Amino acid sequence: MKTFNIDSREHYRNKVFPSPFHERQAALNENREWSRWYDYLSVPAYTCSTMEYFAGRNTCGVFDLTPMTKHRITGPDALTFLNRLVTRDMTKVKPGRVGYSVWCDDRGQVIDDGTVFHLHEGDYRLCSQEHQIDWLLINARGFDVSVVEDTHDVAALALQGPTSCAVLKKMNLPEVESITPFGLKHFDFEGTQLTVSRTGYTGDLGYELWIDPDHAGVLWDRLFEAGELHGIQPMGSEALELLRIEAGFILAGEDFAPAMHTVRHRNTRSPFELGLGWLVDFDKPVFNGRRALLREKAEGSRYALVKLDIEDNKPAEHAYVYDTRGRNIGWVTSAMWSPSAKKNIALATVETPHGETGEKMKVEIYYQRELKWHRKMADAVVVRDAFWDPPRRRATPPADF
Repeated sequence: MKTFNIDSREHYRNKVFPSPFHERQAALNENREWSRWYDYLSVPAYTCSTMEYFAGRNTCGVFDLTPMTKHRITGPDALTFLNRLVTRDMTKVKPGRVGYSVWCDDRGQVIDDGTVFHLHEGDYRLCSQEHQIDWLLINARGFDVSVVEDTHDVAALALQGPTSCAVLKKMNLPEVESITPFGLKHFDFEGTQLTVSRTGYTGDLGYELWIDPDHAGVLWDRLFEAGELHGIQPMGSEALELLRIEAGFILAGEDFAPAMHTVRHRNTRSPFELGLGWLVDFDKPVFNGRRALLREKAEGSRYALVKLDIEDNKPAEHAYVYDTRGRNIGWVTSAMWSPSAKKNIALATVETPHGETGEKMKVEIYYQRELKWHRKMADAVVVRDAFWDPPRRRATPPADF
């Protein structure tokens, strides 16, 4: 059986919705600026994106995750269906665990990446950047599985930063500190169920909280009461963008073009070309794109996604990348000056065989000062590790910072 849950508010008739947390967000949104994240209003920055960034690195920031696309997958064939859909072996993601993965078309090109939450035995939630209900239903043919888009049925907050665990402990959630990275637990909360997962998009200690929309307001209030002495702050999308680049996390539409949205096939990317080869498990028998990915592994990839450490402090946004002989070999997809790493950093796509760790490159940066444009050919080097990866991200139980 395959179903698609049409929200009771008939969301397809409306252009944009307020989040279940909107009343609390509006009270704190001093800038009075709103952006759109698919079906919902979202906050770019409540006051100052830089200060909200530092909350995510030094105390804790709260980001509204509700607009993220969510799908509930249940039924006798739920595991078999997911194992056919994604590249990683989902039999290894047990109940109470979360697995990051990608899913591809038959050419082995990435449609999207996301997290799969194994909520209970045979009960999964797939979270993604893009709406995937059509692709999921097409692939569900022949499986005894129910696929429901439940984006509007789940309110969610990301609580990220070194004091995040201390805040949750103050909310009297039993043994919340025992949740390991990519683990989840369910709690009784104000007459409903609150799910807490140790996941996030910042590369730091952090959690995501999932609850029914009717209890969104009370969750926000309880969270901010518990975090009052722990530096808790609301955080907008601009700060989250800085945090994810430091962590080396990719974003659909920025660091790669989803395969279902491109006009020219050569503009898509495979998991290997995004540095996600570790998510491709050829030991399982069949999954979408398996034959094409086996061929690519044997013949080699077209591109590599690399992390660049760039000289000076001018962010290399939308910059071209050159080899040491001056030949154009790629372009920057995401860039920033990292306040925590104290480095000018970027994610970039380069043509193979370029992209080996330690390889030196040149980046063509244009920047404006007092209405005058300047050009700089900056030295850059390919690095292997993320620019921000503190030990507390993996510590269990986390320390009370």
